[in-house]
Amino acid sequence: MSDFPPVFTQLDISANSITPGGTAPDPQTRHLLGESILLQQRQIELLSRQCELLTELVSQVSLQQRQRAAELKAWKDANPELARSCRRAAESLAKVHTEFLAGVATEAFDNAENLSDSEYALGEFIDRYGPRLAHFNGVLQLFAQLGAPPATQPGDG
Repeated sequence: MSDFPPVFTQLDISANSITPGGTAPDPQTRHLLGESILLQQRQIELLSRQCELLTELVSQVSLQQRQRAAELKAWKDANPELARSCRRAAESLAKVHTEFLAGVATEAFDNAENLSDSEYALGEFIDRYGPRLAHFNGVLQLFAQLGAPPATQPGDG
C-alpha cells in the first residue's frame, strides 16, 4: 500500500455536508462553504448573461450581414452587365495581382539583408510597393465582391 493519499477523491460542497469524521462542520467551515456556493451561483449568473450578450451580438452582426448581402444582390440585379464586367475584371486582375506579388516577393527575398540592415532601404521598399499594393488589393476586392456570383442560401435549390 502507498503512503500517498488517493488520486481521485469526492468532495461534497453542499452547505449540509458532514466532515469525514461524521460530525457537522464548524461554523467557519460552514461559512466558507456557503460563500463558495454563493460565488459559484454568481459565476453561473454571469456566464448566463455573457451567453445572452453573445447571442445578441451574433444576431446583430448576422442582421447587418444579411442586410448588406440583400443590398449587394439588389445592386447586381439592377446592374447585371456591370456585375459580369466586374467578375471578368476581377479574374483578369487576379492574374496581374499574382504576378505583381511574385515580383515584390522576389525583390524582398533578393534584398532581404539590405532591407533588414538599412532603415532607408526598408522605407524605400515600403514606399515603393506599399501604397500600390494596398490600392491594388482594394480595387481587386471591390471587383471580386461586385462580380461574385450570388451566394446560395440554405434551402435554396
